[in-house]
Amino acid sequence: MTATLTAPAPLVRNDPVAGTRTHASLTDGLRQTGAMAWRGLITMRRAPEQLFDVVVQPLLFTAMFAYIFGGAIAGDVAAYLPLLIPGILAQTALTACMATGVQLREDMDKGVMDRFTSLPIARWATVTGPMVADLVRYLVASVLTFTTGIAMGYRPAGGVGGVAASILLVIAAGWSMSWVFAWVGTIASSARGVQGISMMIMFPLTFLSNAFVPVDTLPGWLQAFVRFNPVSHVVTAVRDLANTGTVTSQVAIAVLGCAAVVAVFAPLTVHRFARRR
Repeated sequence: MTATLTAPAPLVRNDPVAGTRTHASLTDGLRQTGAMAWRGLITMRRAPEQLFDVVVQPLLFTAMFAYIFGGAIAGDVAAYLPLLIPGILAQTALTACMATGVQLREDMDKGVMDRFTSLPIARWATVTGPMVADLVRYLVASVLTFTTGIAMGYRPAGGVGGVAASILLVIAAGWSMSWVFAWVGTIASSARGVQGISMMIMFPLTFLSNAFVPVDTLPGWLQAFVRFNPVSHVVTAVRDLANTGTVTSQVAIAVLGCAAVVAVFAPLTVHRFARRR
């Protein structure tokens, strides 16, 4: 008799990831984004120093700029506050969003993101989750800026509705700009490099704007840059909402600008993150 040779049975390994889907649905991705955002909030609670910039900066900058430049620019502090507070509001939120790229780079360097991407989770959820959690930072900065200004004598003529709308606009602007710094976090080689690049981007945009001084007091060549600066559009829109309660063309320009930034840098960030993970 001749023996019949049979192929050995395939080895079945107990791999819980092997049988899962490689592409999460939109619903799953949104749920996973919420879970990652909750992780970011827990991290803030356990490391409250992450809120240091959005807590101290509004208090320090509002008082410092008001009392130093108020008399020189507007004649007195009270007359300067309607110009200053919306500018500080936008500047604080936009500066706070630099931490997004730094934190992303740190998580990538420490292997945290490698752990997440090894799980059956949407890759974009690992990026958008912490950015959703950062909305709390922008809200804290906005509320404290208005609170400080009101304590110093600022009375926004736009009322509660105008103040609420201006805060929402600033949060949207900060969140859209955070995509720029998240992208920087994926291309830089270290967290320190992300911080340096982000400062070179943000500080000219915020200080070479209409946030602190009227545009017509600047040299002609600088006025052209300030009027083109997207931060100036955000600041003007916030002033229109907070000081008059009106939705002007500047508000529409600011909203469209925020949408354009997200449309460009969100895909770039997710694509670059997927390549470097």
